[in-house]
Amino acid sequence: MILELTEAQASFQREIRRFAADRVAPEAVGIDDLGTFPRALIREAAGLGLMGVTIPASWGGAGRDYVSYALAVEALAAASAVIAVIAAVNNSLVAEPIAEFGSDTQKQMWLRRLASGDAIGAFALSEEHAGSDAANQQTVARLDEQGYVINGRKVWVANAEAADLLIVFAATQPGLRGRGVSAFLVPTETAGVTRVVAAESLGVRGLGCMDLELTDVRVEADTLLGSPGDGFPIAMWALDGGRVAIAAQALGVGTAALQEALRHAKSREAFGQPIGNYQAIQWMLADMATELDAARLLTLKAAGSVGRDQAASTARPAPSKMPGASTKTCDASMAKLFASEAAHRAADKAMQILASKGYRRGSVVERLFRDVRATEIYQGTSEVQRMVIAEHILG
Repeated sequence: MILELTEAQASFQREIRRFAADRVAPEAVGIDDLGTFPRALIREAAGLGLMGVTIPASWGGAGRDYVSYALAVEALAAASAVIAVIAAVNNSLVAEPIAEFGSDTQKQMWLRRLASGDAIGAFALSEEHAGSDAANQQTVARLDEQGYVINGRKVWVANAEAADLLIVFAATQPGLRGRGVSAFLVPTETAGVTRVVAAESLGVRGLGCMDLELTDVRVEADTLLGSPGDGFPIAMWALDGGRVAIAAQALGVGTAALQEALRHAKSREAFGQPIGNYQAIQWMLADMATELDAARLLTLKAAGSVGRDQAASTARPAPSKMPGASTKTCDASMAKLFASEAAHRAADKAMQILASKGYRRGSVVERLFRDVRATEIYQGTSEVQRMVIAEHILG
């Protein structure tokens, strides 16, 4: 098995690492302190193809493979988890589903704008009682002679503060759970869409998370993404890519925590020598490095699996007939589960190594510790990932 990156992948990784170090890292503290959506920086990222990494060049994207995408998200997250997640939502949860399941008209209307950063996308799936149980959609879309009328409330919608386009999931056949959910492309300027300030989050501040009130939102039938009833399979398809991106995000944050711990272990002295000379510190560093490296391999494996699936999309069955826990889905869940928990442990150990210096509000490690915790929750909790993995291995 060859684990080396291609020259194109390595070159792209170097380019994004430079951007992350030169432009993103200096802004990370301010983004976290203010908690405001970093619009200007996102536009710069879009100029490097980071808002449409895997979208074909014919539709305005960078046309890169999924491994390159994972490498880019990891590099961004090492500097700022917020920038990485904003890009990941726009890529995996909005642009990719439109590229895969959208009509030519929908693609013409949105893909180039999303890939260029002229428009920001958001994924409106979660509800108060439809988080882990995402099929339990209480938002309803009622069909009449003029199209659909959508009513409901979505919660914790990342990118919502700045979004121009929402993919809204709603029950078109209430009571059928996932079999009765449809997906709609809804511009945020549509009458009846109201942004509601959400509770302040512990980490990834500046992600633009808001709740959305949908009150008699009228959309035409051609705003359907796919066909009626395809919404839930489309959401699950999108989350496969999204979970790879979250695994890569966790890796970036965990690696940044390891680097902070290494710097401190080499410079901090206790009892006349650097603390890195003590076995207690060495073992923590060794565990961090080993777990993050294992997580990276799982993430690259999952990225390759998702990429192969997308490349074979012409042979894919209609969304409503897609199976549940495929090998690709299992790979993505394994990567997200292991990478998020390994990165959390890395941030925790880094804080222990830095002690009071790391625990202090405003330290780099303190921010990393807060940011990484979310990776075990959004786009499917660790418990949900274990359920998906178990479903696959039990057959």
